[in-house]
Amino acid sequence: MPDTTAGNDAEEKSAFSHPAVDPDSSAAYGGLPDQVIDFYAPRGPGGPGGAAPVVVALHGGAWRAPYDRRHLSPFASFLAHRGFAVASVEYRRGGQDKETAGRWPDTFDDVAAALDALPALVREHLPGADPQRTVLTGHSAGGHLALWAAARHLLPADAPWRTDRPAPLRGVVALAPIADLTVAARLGVCGDAVRQLLGADALFTERQPYADPALLLPTGIATTLVQGRTDVDVPQEVAEAYADAAARAGEVVGVTLLEDVGHFPLIDPAADACAVVAEEIAQLAW
Repeated sequence: MPDTTAGNDAEEKSAFSHPAVDPDSSAAYGGLPDQVIDFYAPRGPGGPGGAAPVVVALHGGAWRAPYDRRHLSPFASFLAHRGFAVASVEYRRGGQDKETAGRWPDTFDDVAAALDALPALVREHLPGADPQRTVLTGHSAGGHLALWAAARHLLPADAPWRTDRPAPLRGVVALAPIADLTVAARLGVCGDAVRQLLGADALFTERQPYADPALLLPTGIATTLVQGRTDVDVPQEVAEAYADAAARAGEVVGVTLLEDVGHFPLIDPAADACAVVAEEIAQLAW
């Protein structure tokens, strides 16, 4: 049996070996330091012509403070060189205890506020882009947030983040997403990050309907999951559970499974898997 842990370590080292890429501009969507979006203007020829589609990117890192949008900046730059206009969203993660995953409800407050502010900010910072062709993507914990953000119109009626209609998206491409919180919690994904995000026991049960994408279906928005088969951080089972939940709700979710690929090549510009991700985004955007 191959040593998937050693392989995953090598993949992580490669993904984090790229220097951070400064954005073309940044803008605040709130008054706190983490309430900021970086913008990367398109640099490549892109698709069949016309204004560039917008890719909204949400970084991963198990909703923990040490992992911010800078580690996703090489991926954002990679997409910009493929002809996309990119908006990379920062949000509040773990607090003073940097090992704790996320903050309730702050993490969700920020993602909702960022998405609500984006149309106006895109017009200002990416004037050559077409906000009518927007694809939402995210990796790992960011994949969870991308799926969640696309489902805000399905949140419970008392949810502060609920919208009255589906988000105006061409689609969602979620990369190794923590997409089903029940399954992810059972597997202890990312050092039991899900239970840290929502809380344990009664808190988990109380908050899950407001946070679990697998309970917010069908979205009516085209959705594709991209997943490495040898991912030991967020196993394939998590993505498949979300796709199964979608099917039970009457919605078809695409699942692209990549052989001999773990967690990090999906956002590593040096990896073939990253080109697959760009193609999945292009299929929805163009």
